[in-house]
Amino acid sequence: MPSREIVEAFAKRLEDGDFVGAILDYYSPDAATYENQTEPMVGRDKLAAKERGVLAAFKEVKAVRIGPSLIEGNNVASRWKFSFTNAEGVTRTLDEIAWQTWRGDQLIEERFYYDPKQMGR
Repeated sequence: MPSREIVEAFAKRLEDGDFVGAILDYYSPDAATYENQTEPMVGRDKLAAKERGVLAAFKEVKAVRIGPSLIEGNNVASRWKFSFTNAEGVTRTLDEIAWQTWRGDQLIEERFYYDPKQMGR
């Protein structure tokens, strides 16, 4: 079960824009992520590489947590608003729920739930 301090530190890293660092420091080596209900991407190094690619595709990416993270045993739920600004200065936002499973202080699985149509608006 993750401590409140660990969950808050992880969220702060995202809000500070250190997305890759958060993956490297908090995800287990065998962590898996799921986008909506797609096949998982497995492995911390692959996840960090994917995140670097996302960040390279945009001029700016910002994350704001909406409300507190809810912790129950090994599960954590958080609501996020992400803003993606492209090279032309157009910003798209994504409202998302992240459902996480932790093993102690390491994130082992994360599932992201959102409406992909948001990015087209």
